Amino acid sequence: MSIGFLLIVAALTALAWPAGVAAEGVTATVLSIGDGDTIRVRQAGKAITVRLACIDAPETAQSPHGQQARSYLQQRLPVGREVRLDVKTTDRYSRSVAEVISDININLAMVEDGQAFAYRQYLGGCDAKEYLEAEHRASRRRFGVWQVEGGITRPWDFRRGRRSAAIPDGTTPGGRRYRCNEIGSYARAQELLRQGHSYLDSNSDGEACESLRH
Repeated sequence: MSIGFLLIVAALTALAWPAGVAAEGVTATVLSIGDGDTIRVRQAGKAITVRLACIDAPETAQSPHGQQARSYLQQRLPVGREVRLDVKTTDRYSRSVAEVISDININLAMVEDGQAFAYRQYLGGCDAKEYLEAEHRASRRRFGVWQVEGGITRPWDFRRGRRSAAIPDGTTPGGRRYRCNEIGSYARAQELLRQGHSYLDSNSDGEACESLRH
């Protein structure tokens, strides 16, 4: 293993989650899978959204890889499965950010099997070396997102590109603005997003009107 790689690992390990947020292990039951790095669980009698820590899966719009990552997660975490959440922090969307442990570390498995990338900007809450080595193995084996030489467009770059290409505030294709509660279906919302109604994707994750999916 190169010295350069070890230096990268050391630097990323130094990155930390916001101060004052401690990891904790809590049990929860899987309710649904949102996308390749987001799930809904019931914890202490309350339904909450969990963002998988330290990884970034392809966006839904990054076809077919986004759908493949979601299907992989559905297989690993069927509805009703009991899991342990090692919570790292809470993000700006009020989601718990956690490593999800079933019979294995699901976050790490996503990276190992080429269904997600190690999220270098946010590795401080996890074992950075473990995640980077898993990603390296996946890339060498050409698993999942690594079937393309050098890997597909990274999700964070994909989101940045979508934001930079977004329609200026106050303008919409055809001059009409839609609200999620008047669209009627999840599929229609995704169609409108592809047509350029980027405001329907309020959290810039490549998916419009997520509430319509449930």
